[in-house]
Order: sequence, then structure tokens, then C-alpha cells
Amino acid sequence: MSTISIIIPTYNRLWSLPEAINSCRSNNGVIEIIVVDDGSTDGTWEWLNTQINIVSLKQTNQGKCWAVNKGFEIATGKYIKFLDSDDKIDIAATEEQLKIAEEMNADIVVSGYRLFEDEKILKEQSWIYCDDFIAQQLGECDSSHYSAYLFKKEFIADIPHRPDFAYRDDRMFVIEAALKNPSVVVHNGYALYHRKHEENRLQFPTGLKQSVQHSQHLEIYKRAINTLKEQDLLSKRRINACLNILWSLVHWIAKTDLQEAISGFNWIKELNPDFVIPEKGAVGFLYDKLGFATTEKLLSIRRKLKFGLWK
Repeated sequence: MSTISIIIPTYNRLWSLPEAINSCRSNNGVIEIIVVDDGSTDGTWEWLNTQINIVSLKQTNQGKCWAVNKGFEIATGKYIKFLDSDDKIDIAATEEQLKIAEEMNADIVVSGYRLFEDEKILKEQSWIYCDDFIAQQLGECDSSHYSAYLFKKEFIADIPHRPDFAYRDDRMFVIEAALKNPSVVVHNGYALYHRKHEENRLQFPTGLKQSVQHSQHLEIYKRAINTLKEQDLLSKRRINACLNILWSLVHWIAKTDLQEAISGFNWIKELNPDFVIPEKGAVGFLYDKLGFATTEKLLSIRRKLKFGLWK
């Protein structure tokens, strides 16, 4: 019987890790649980040593990407699922994904997810059907959460989690997978429970780290668009999908690095000379009359006056 290796990187999350692991346990013998402790200091490694039926690894604190890649190296399953240690999977749905993958010879089986807090379900997000998986991943519509996906290991063997995109590694990973033109099959259900909480998340940094995250996100799109150009696969639809994300990115980048934002906006105009900034009201009027750079300078002055951020 084909198996799934579930790779769980963790750092100082003993408060949620046991629940994440328990959600992966199966009575069917199809699940391999791999936990990589990224140098935790909260007793995680000591606790892992008391557990059974888990493959545990430890490394010095290097980050999630290194931990995931280390887990992938030793994974024995035909299929792979990546799980953050503050989330949970639906084991029945995951086993259904395995069955679908085998029957349909799928490279990726996608699914929806549930957002929860404590024991309460806050939202159920079903998979949104789209006839262009690349456009969907680039931003045309919601594409679920990558921990809800089941990947054929052979298909993603040449796509590591990249430390130079640490703050957006999952987005980089899925877009790279999409660019390989996978066979994608939909599981009609919810394979992931994504937890809402107030603890630190790598995906939601603040300050300088947030600026780095936005820059990494912008670079992901530059690489994706260059790849599509090289393959002669950059359609107008896929450009417009990118613009859904790129406008928000350059607007946020302008708060900390105006020159990078101007460069990003100029690139948007190169991709679509007819692009119209999607802002209404007074701000939209300023963009229309004064242009992107001048308006962002004025918005920066307004923020400094409002929040007292003069240096």
C-alpha cells in the first residue's frame, strides 16, 4: 500500500505540537510522521523522545526551510504532506486524498480547509474550481492552503523549500510546482484545520522582517513571470492574475522603500500598460492626477503626521 509522509517542522510549539501529531495518526498504516525540531528550547525534543511511531530529527535553529528539507530527505512515502506544528490535518480526508491520487495518477491532490480557534470552526473554505492552476496560484482566485495539498514525492523531488524565500516559502514552493504543469485532482472536502492564534507566525512578521517578506514575495512573481515568458506561457489571463497580488505588494513596499515600490509599479505597467490603480475616493483621485510616486510620498507624510513617525 502506498504511504504518505507528513513532514512537521517545529520550533518552540510544544503547546500545539502534540495535537498536530495526533491529528496525523492513522489506523491504516499509511502514514509516516516526521517531526523536525528546529532547535526548540521549550522541551520539544525531550517530549519527542517519549513518543512512539514518530520519526524525530533535531537540528540547530536554522529555520523552517532547512527543517522541511531535512525531513524530505528521509521521507519514505510515495506522497508528501507538509504540516505546520500549530495546525492539524483531517486524517480521513487525507486518506481519501491518497486514494484519489492512486486512482487518478495525480501529481497533486488539492482540498479545502477549515479555519479554527480553540475548538470552534470559524470558516470553511472549499476548493475553488479553476481551469488554469497556474493562474489560480498566481492570484486569480483563492487556492486554499498548501498544507491541504497532497504531493507526489517524485513530482516535487526537485523543488526544495528555499531559505532565501523563508517568509514566503510555501507560496514559492506551490508556484514552482504549478509551473511544472502538474496533474491536479480535487478532493471535495477539507483536508486541513488551520489554526487562528495570537502566537508568532513566520507568515506574519512585523517591522523590517515584514519589508523583507514583501520583497521576497515580489521576487517570487518576477521569477514566475520570467519562467512563463521563457516557456511562451505568459498569457494575458496569467498577467492579470499576478496583478491582483502585485498592486497590493508595491503599495505595501512603498511604506518602507519607495524606490523599490516605484520600480515594482513600473514593472506592473510594463506587464499591462492599461493597468488602472484599483483605488477609489480621494486616494484614487491622487493616483490618477499625481501618479504613483508622488501619491505614495504624500501618503507617507500623512502616516508620519498621524502616527508620529518622523525620524
